[in-house]
Amino acid sequence: MDEAVTLSEIIIRLVLSVFVATIIGYDREHKNRPAGIKTHVLVCVGACVIALLQKKIGYDAVQLALAQPKVAGIIRADEARLIAQVVSGIGFLGAGTILVQHRTVLGLTTAASLWAVAGIGLALGMGNYEIGIAGAITVILVLAFSKRLIQVHPMKKLEIQYKHKLETKEFIQKYFEEHHITVMNVNFTVKQDSNNSIYTNIYDIEVPHSLNYADIIEDISLNKNIMKIQMVSI
Repeated sequence: MDEAVTLSEIIIRLVLSVFVATIIGYDREHKNRPAGIKTHVLVCVGACVIALLQKKIGYDAVQLALAQPKVAGIIRADEARLIAQVVSGIGFLGAGTILVQHRTVLGLTTAASLWAVAGIGLALGMGNYEIGIAGAITVILVLAFSKRLIQVHPMKKLEIQYKHKLETKEFIQKYFEEHHITVMNVNFTVKQDSNNSIYTNIYDIEVPHSLNYADIIEDISLNKNIMKIQMVSI
């Protein structure tokens, strides 16, 4: 039978919730994501409070059944009821962090981290310290090191419009080689105007994580023959 949660135990669980949520929220805020430290802390603490409340309801139900055996058969205290509402209800907050820009979805990792933080708060609130702390460490490691451990070079489309075909193509190819950018495919079009031929290449490229897309565009745009350069959604 569960025992009543003391005030000191409540404080420990809430402090732990604040601590682990701050670390996870710091990663998201440091990377300038929609939900930062405060949001993660509030979600984790809120989940912890609900779990504590659920524990209290369960404890009170047991005490009432012991004090009044005649009503024991009609007393119901489902310890998963409020927790289930947290798990499903956190979805609206996660959805608010997901943005769609130019057919690119942003914020999925932040939404997932909020959902995970809610689970951590529930575990700590229920007094399952091993689950809560182990879960927090796992989430922190995934956010901090997953990209370093699993090297995935994202594919992008780069549209470059230029003049003076041979000279400029040589410059672009040399830039790609020097920066270890892999060209998977290229589409080529040409447009004639009164003075020059305007060439447009659309490259499917894989870019190392050490490179920033903004730097690539800025570097290539410095060439005097480049008329237009932009990333295109796949």
